[in-house]
Amino acid sequence: MNKQIALSFVSILCVLMAAPSFAFDNSTSNKKQSSYELMTQENKAMQDDASLNPAMFWVGDGEGLWQAQTGPTNKSCASCHGDAKKSMKGVATQFPKIVDGKLQTLEGQINQCRAVRQGAPKLAYESKDLLAFTALIAMQSKGMAISVKETAANKADLKQGQQYFMQRMGQLNLSCAQCHDERAGLKLGGSVIPQGHPNAYPIYRLEWQTLGSLQRRLRNCMSGVRAQQFEYGSLEMAQLELYLMWRARGMPLESPGVRP
Repeated sequence: MNKQIALSFVSILCVLMAAPSFAFDNSTSNKKQSSYELMTQENKAMQDDASLNPAMFWVGDGEGLWQAQTGPTNKSCASCHGDAKKSMKGVATQFPKIVDGKLQTLEGQINQCRAVRQGAPKLAYESKDLLAFTALIAMQSKGMAISVKETAANKADLKQGQQYFMQRMGQLNLSCAQCHDERAGLKLGGSVIPQGHPNAYPIYRLEWQTLGSLQRRLRNCMSGVRAQQFEYGSLEMAQLELYLMWRARGMPLESPGVRP
């Protein structure tokens, strides 16, 4: 372990041991806050202005891919869905959701459509094309409220996702809830700990210098506490993502967002 990582782990442990513990249920009486509110004015302007937001390059690529005919069927997404600006409006607010008896994320549904409707190969997670499709579709719901709800069909998956959020993991023995529920609003390394809502994904992170998915961010967190990472596209990832979107229900989507 290098010195910088070691110091980061020590800082996390110090905050969690020394900071006062307080209840934080952002799904009920407390106001839900987007991490957008914690950014500098410069970073906010980058997200708000399409001419400054780097994620718009992926949206542009997504528009081209939407029209591209592919696979043995020689069909494009537009062949079935028409204009994405109309047909995809509100779609991203509903995922993850149960589709044909299976919990499906937005990325998973894109790949499912490619495989079944177009006979095309599935796209790799974090690939440029899958991020482009996701950014294009998510953008059509920009400003709309996240509408994920508990249903009879998703109840078991939602409960499991909540357990993952509350479960301590890794060598640091920390849970998502310890940072993003109990200590949201406190500072760690000079930065305010956010509530951890996924309402801006996919996002362009200045740290990454590229666009990335929510699953990439979750894997980063797991790596940070030295835990075994969930695999991209796994049921575990989908269940955790479901809980996070349910937890953020009612918040407006900012996709595609910008973060430090």
